[in-house]
Amino acid sequence: MNTNELREDELRLWNMWKGSYKRIFGRVVKEMSEHTGLSEGDFGVLDRLVQFGDGQLRQQELAHSMDWDKSRLSHHLTRMEKRGLVERKPMDLDRGVQVVITAAGQAALREALPIVSMAIRKHFLGPLTPQDIESITKMAERSKEQP
Repeated sequence: MNTNELREDELRLWNMWKGSYKRIFGRVVKEMSEHTGLSEGDFGVLDRLVQFGDGQLRQQELAHSMDWDKSRLSHHLTRMEKRGLVERKPMDLDRGVQVVITAAGQAALREALPIVSMAIRKHFLGPLTPQDIESITKMAERSKEQP
């Protein structure tokens, strides 16, 4: 067997892992969306503004934290601005743009957080044993060390 190829059992494990992640993530996003009207991207923007920037971040920093390119984020922020969830303000000292969560955005995030938490508990954490949690934690920590 070529060392660059996966064995059948390795490929099956990889596909099971991807499928599980997609199903769980999809269920969490679906519940959030159905109850709040927020998309995954909306929630990601609002959550990062509060978690990483105390309600505001440079647009470039926000794009980096979401692993989105500037164009994708810009288009998404335009849609969020139209709904009153965020505002963009030019920065005084340089050519940067500050993204600021609005009162409506804060209210939407407050409404979404308990729904997301319950969905994560229901679809991910609930079925796990303490040993599962330990194994997943170790694997996640090792994967952060990878280049």
